[in-house]
Amino acid sequence: MEITVNRTDVLTQIHPCFEIDMSKALIRNLSEMCTLFHIFLGSLSVVTVCGNLLVITSVIYFKQLHTPSNFLVLSLAVADMFVGVLVFPLTMEFSFSSCLFYDDIFCKVRGTFDVSLCSSSILNLCCISIDRYYAVCQPLTYRAKINDYVVVVMILMSWGVSVIIGISFVIVGIHQEHCAENCFLDGILAHIMGLIFSFYLPVIIMLCIYLKIFLVAQRQARSIHNMTKCGAAVSKMERKATKTLAIVMGVFLMCWLPFFLCTTVLSFTRVYVPLLVIELLNWLALSNSLLNPFIYAFFYTWFRSAFRMIITGKIIRGGFSNTNLN
Repeated sequence: MEITVNRTDVLTQIHPCFEIDMSKALIRNLSEMCTLFHIFLGSLSVVTVCGNLLVITSVIYFKQLHTPSNFLVLSLAVADMFVGVLVFPLTMEFSFSSCLFYDDIFCKVRGTFDVSLCSSSILNLCCISIDRYYAVCQPLTYRAKINDYVVVVMILMSWGVSVIIGISFVIVGIHQEHCAENCFLDGILAHIMGLIFSFYLPVIIMLCIYLKIFLVAQRQARSIHNMTKCGAAVSKMERKATKTLAIVMGVFLMCWLPFFLCTTVLSFTRVYVPLLVIELLNWLALSNSLLNPFIYAFFYTWFRSAFRMIITGKIIRGGFSNTNLN
């Protein structure tokens, strides 16, 4: 990603933890603002890890949650937990600002983890939408089409594609450093493929699937209404379906769309975007890993029951794995 920026004018303003000395070298700025900045982001990292650990522990411990659908949620929680464990701290330490000056091995490691784990989170969300499609739109064939084997394949593909995308970005970046302008087309192609497979294609799939789910849910609700005449109950069902789908896609797009639009613009144009904006959009995107446990788990009563038992320490005494969580 090529960023047109005057380092001296921008870096002294945009990041609370860096400043430029008289020799134009980037140095640490241990100010109060920097300390507060790290405390805040460190807190987000802890909440992200703890929230996703609750989901992971719930699915692994309680046998009622051992379903193909929940294994996809488990895979999502693992990806989001590693975002909190690795990407948050590495991005705090090696931000866009510092990596513009010193693009060393640690910046490349940060970039690899960032791209791979965030892509895995997005692709797992896409797999969950596919699972929901068959559950709502084809309930009679759901168990036959979405079984343990299919879910394992979906999870392996999500992680495999994500790792390939992350490593490819690093390889292309290193290759471009050595061959300069001769690799321009290769770099453009890599950016296009990365953006498509890590974001735009999954987003299009999710939007189409959730629109289909919403339309089918409305049609099913009207069918029930015609048979039972329970208008109030049907209206409540429609509102709940609308609210759920709106929250799922709304939060996802709110977190990720601004960052990827900015990345797309920076990759293929020479439009100037302040690094402060890039940093903020990056953290907004990462916050989706913090919100996912609340969105995908708190919608279901059995997850809330499992969380209460974990937080209160009941599972430590043992013998609760077969508990009915309904």
